Amino acid sequence: MDREKVRALLEAVARGAVAPDRALGELRDLPVHDLSFARVDVHRSLRHGVPEAVFCPGKTPAQVVEIARRLAAGHDNVLCTRADSAVVDALQASGLSCRVHADARLVIVNPRVADGVGLIAVVSAGTSDMPVAEEAAVTAEAMGNRVERVYDCGVAGLHRLVPHLDRLNEANAIVAVAGMEGALPSVIGGLVDRPVIAVPTSVGYGASLGGLTALFAMLNSCAPGVSVVNIDNGYGAGAQANQINKLACKVR
Repeated sequence: MDREKVRALLEAVARGAVAPDRALGELRDLPVHDLSFARVDVHRSLRHGVPEAVFCPGKTPAQVVEIARRLAAGHDNVLCTRADSAVVDALQASGLSCRVHADARLVIVNPRVADGVGLIAVVSAGTSDMPVAEEAAVTAEAMGNRVERVYDCGVAGLHRLVPHLDRLNEANAIVAVAGMEGALPSVIGGLVDRPVIAVPTSVGYGASLGGLTALFAMLNSCAPGVSVVNIDNGYGAGAQANQINKLACKVR
């Protein structure tokens, strides 16, 4: 149950429209649903403003569906991340309302489209980084943010980035996604006065070491205001950008 629904329930109790016992019945399962194989945090949206996400790898399609069903009973825009084809098929066959974002490897259950607040810019170095960038962008959009994408603007051709600097300076947060040598976040951090969330990807040849080279480069950035999430963690970057943007817009 999200905070809007809890507030509406409490207001209904205050007006006398809902009996306290009925309200207690609706709230009794908070904050955790025990499914034996998972303890689903249905209270997270009250603390963070967004519901718990479902990380699909390591779970069976049936487990993903059951967790998503419990979350969707009280929430919109439930994110199922890193969903493979078997999970996508199971969710679509479950009867749940789903929107599949294949490029982001992500499924939104109970999708609800609303005008996003503020601005988050998601920038990718190369086209090969787009799956991670899309995970960040779709995550941020589902959390109620306005998102603009600036893709394929890596350091191998910085002239591709320059035309977008005005827009980057308007953003409350920038997600910069790069593999190979991972230089893009440092470049952006040296050009704008916005917080930059760096996302190393596992894109690259042998010496990229599955993204470790980009991760170390970003951790060693000399540009101020650059923070770093884990390799390929588009979801984490989108969630962090959401918190920054909502604070900047004073929306919770």
